[in-house]
Amino acid sequence: MKYRFIDDLTSDVMFEAYGKSMKDLFENAAEALFSVMCQTDRVKKTVEKEVSVSAKNPSELMFNWLQELIGIVDTDGIFLSGFKITKITGRSLKAVCTGEEADPKKGKTVVKAVTKYGYAFRKTAKGYVVRASLDI
Repeated sequence: MKYRFIDDLTSDVMFEAYGKSMKDLFENAAEALFSVMCQTDRVKKTVEKEVSVSAKNPSELMFNWLQELIGIVDTDGIFLSGFKITKITGRSLKAVCTGEEADPKKGKTVVKAVTKYGYAFRKTAKGYVVRASLDI
């Protein structure tokens, strides 16, 4: 399982994403985020966007990653559907994301931000888990 949605919120959307490695976790969390924002199965991979993010620790790195991806929609007007982490440490990542110009016909829910409500990042025996809440 890559991710799942948690139904106990009314004004926000919460999901948990999973990964055997940090690379997998960050890619799966990005997929979960964009599955809320748009119909990712209909978003073509015609535009490529390089993304770099840094932070003090892996938990903050995930939070910053998700915020950066939301910002790409807001500032560049791009829906993303492909996420490839090319380099990751506990404090930085580089990724190549693919998608296309945002088309309202492919949009779903406007996500304003990631919130700290219920946010959790942890290493488990099977890999990594992040729980994130999205302000919609």
